[in-house]
Amino acid sequence: MSQSVQSLAGQVALITGAGRGIGAAIAAKVAALGARVILCGRQRAPLEHVADSIQNNGHESTVIECDVADLRAVESLAERVERTFARLDILVNNAGIRGPEGPLHELSPDAWDRIVNTNLRGVYYMIRGFAPLMIRARSGHIINISSLAGKNPIPNGAAYSASKWGLNGLSYSLAEELRAHNIRVSVICPGSVHTEFSPHAGKNAEKMLQASDVAHAVAMLVTQAP
Repeated sequence: MSQSVQSLAGQVALITGAGRGIGAAIAAKVAALGARVILCGRQRAPLEHVADSIQNNGHESTVIECDVADLRAVESLAERVERTFARLDILVNNAGIRGPEGPLHELSPDAWDRIVNTNLRGVYYMIRGFAPLMIRARSGHIINISSLAGKNPIPNGAAYSASKWGLNGLSYSLAEELRAHNIRVSVICPGSVHTEFSPHAGKNAEKMLQASDVAHAVAMLVTQAP
């Protein structure tokens, strides 16, 4: 069944890092399929901009500020979602940072912590916060946005690569843990994606993946038949 006729009406989806780029594209796509979308990110202004665009297209969204690397913020987010919606059908862990490039031995411990805490620890916090809600419902999709950097060596990007290799391993293991609860866990590993926020110097933007391509992959996963 095609995405155009397989609606997500009545479902609630939460997308982290939803204020720009890939996250914004995923939010718009899932909203267009009928889900009520919760837009999460550290800064309210870009989230509001995405929310306005979704509303202008006749769909619904809610903005909630949250830093996924902050355990208390994630716990507060989970409590609010449960109190307000009493369900979560789709969780897209998209928030991520790349950090400074350069040899690993020159990377500061603070920079290492920022990268790993957002890209890996933050996903753990989100799953810790929301998996119980899905387990009780015996239903749900968890989709983690990783990278080809989680499969290939990336010189001068070892911390980012390590966080994404870790995210892949977490995703594969989590899929086995939650399978019995009828929860699907997927990981998407795009290569270089062109957005207006993070252009890749020296690459032809027309030949790169677009944010909409990643959003399409998410839509395929959440609309597939059981």
